[in-house]
Amino acid sequence: MKIEQIYTGCLAQGAYYIESNGEVAIIDPLREVQPYIERAEKDGAKIKYILETHFHADFVSGHITLAEKTGATIVYGPTAEPNFEAHIATDGEELKLGDITIKVLHTPGHTMESTTYLLKDENGKDEAIFTGDTLFLGDVGRPDLAQKAAHLTQEQLAATLYHSLHDKIMPLADEITVYPAHGAGSACGKNMMKETVDTLGNQKKMNYALRADMTEAEFVEEVTDGLLPPPSYFPLNVKMNKEGYTSIDDVLKRGLQQLTPDAFEAAANETGAIILDVRHQKDFVQAFVPNSIFIGLDGGFAPWVGALIADVEQPILLIAPEGREEEAITRLARVGFDNVLGYLKGGLESWKTAGKEIDTMASESAEELEKAMKGDAIVIDVRKEGEYTSEHVENATNLPLDFINDNMSEFPKEETFHVHCAGGYRSVIAGSILKSRGIHNLINVEGGYGAIKKTGIHVTDYVCPTTLKD
Repeated sequence: MKIEQIYTGCLAQGAYYIESNGEVAIIDPLREVQPYIERAEKDGAKIKYILETHFHADFVSGHITLAEKTGATIVYGPTAEPNFEAHIATDGEELKLGDITIKVLHTPGHTMESTTYLLKDENGKDEAIFTGDTLFLGDVGRPDLAQKAAHLTQEQLAATLYHSLHDKIMPLADEITVYPAHGAGSACGKNMMKETVDTLGNQKKMNYALRADMTEAEFVEEVTDGLLPPPSYFPLNVKMNKEGYTSIDDVLKRGLQQLTPDAFEAAANETGAIILDVRHQKDFVQAFVPNSIFIGLDGGFAPWVGALIADVEQPILLIAPEGREEEAITRLARVGFDNVLGYLKGGLESWKTAGKEIDTMASESAEELEKAMKGDAIVIDVRKEGEYTSEHVENATNLPLDFINDNMSEFPKEETFHVHCAGGYRSVIAGSILKSRGIHNLINVEGGYGAIKKTGIHVTDYVCPTTLKD
């Protein structure tokens, strides 16, 4: 028996490859499925099952494409109603995979179809659980993402999750391994641990939501406390996972069209496409196509695209580092953004060579900010509220990047202001969005708060994040 966690850091997502005696199950695969097919071929094995823990909100699963290419059976837990052929398992049903058994445990609460898969070895001993978004390490799945969930409130979903955990998960042996669908950084939970694998016994000790003496009412209050609004693209990803989507092969074929500067400019003017620049922030601030939006590949790329662009149908024109165009299109497709119309051939250099207009973003070092703050400098911090509350520049205003589209009116229209994040990535995203909306009176602080702390700029006393509400 082989169990492999295939972890994708950008999405903080774990897919799983399980093989026994020539048969394979894939749990929660990503959109690009060829690596799973090649992995099974390497083992001389056949993919038999594609196990989905629920209808995912934060990424588009590869279940449909993988089934089409391999003939494997897609499996969901009870109450799931996909618009494609799938096996809807019953609670307690056992699926044979080579010499091992996978038992279906219906664990609703995060969503009503949410299911945990319990793996039993060849001797019938409980070995591991694949918990999806029901149980994370250090946390549990948020109960406000189920699409309407009929008539259920998030409090009722949380109560349902409480019973799933206490009736189905916690009675299992302490030594079994927990394999969750997500780790720290995912918007599907609040306080996940940085580790991606743990024992159930340790989770019973460490996870606030698994306290043995916790009442249902206490659980509901703690799990629903401090939930921020989910990203706008989440329901659109659920729809794609439930109803179907275009093959990623077709998405790549369309997106990998090379466009000359003239063709790129014409497409931008005629289609209403967003120009998405995915180069490094240091390159972007020096020169970029006017009105383009920066979200760099070398950061939390896909989740930020989903949070800030939101509409998965939005046409996109791409400016990418040479050789990373396919990577960008693939990572966009993972979160449902399939409508890439092509990319700028030759990158920004070809644009400049063609004599077309460019823009720049004013930037400064933290030391230059320190000098500016001897006057009446306006400082805007675009980190998350929890980061800001923990520690920030004195008198800085917090306008988190997550909600920039809602808070556009809060930014100064005339006075120069200095914008920073933690390390320089999010502030350039914010700056690009502001400039695309006609707000040019900003200066980006290079290196962000990390660089600021090395200067003499006055900051507030540090407060440990674990003492704060999320």
